[in-house]
Amino acid sequence: MNNNTQKKFEDIALGYLDENIEFVPTATYDEDGDCVEFLARPDSFYAERIDDLVTVYYSQETDEIIGSLVKGVSGYCQKLKEKMPGFIVEIHEGSIMLGHLFLARMWESDMEEMQIFVYKKLQEEAQRTNIRAPICKVE
Repeated sequence: MNNNTQKKFEDIALGYLDENIEFVPTATYDEDGDCVEFLARPDSFYAERIDDLVTVYYSQETDEIIGSLVKGVSGYCQKLKEKMPGFIVEIHEGSIMLGHLFLARMWESDMEEMQIFVYKKLQEEAQRTNIRAPICKVE
């Protein structure tokens, strides 16, 4: 690609970016992976797996928790329903308040102090954004 072609491509690509679009926190369910990706802020991030359920996203600029990836979410919710039958009341129309999922994880297992700290931060961030996570149907 020559310099003129490169410049035209950059101009076209950058023309599609709208800096006035406001970021909205999201939680997206991927049915194929049975996982929920939660992004509370639009920062560039790095990831750290903290257990078999959650990978935490940290801001590259501030090292603050800005999101997560929850793997095996419908299976985990099914397990919670079996261990704590009342948990099913937290699931409405195929979604759950993401903060409730993090809270349930803190209640149901023995964790190291650092894991509890991270889950608490995730729970607070999810509550702050008032985000619901779509999940596969739990029967």
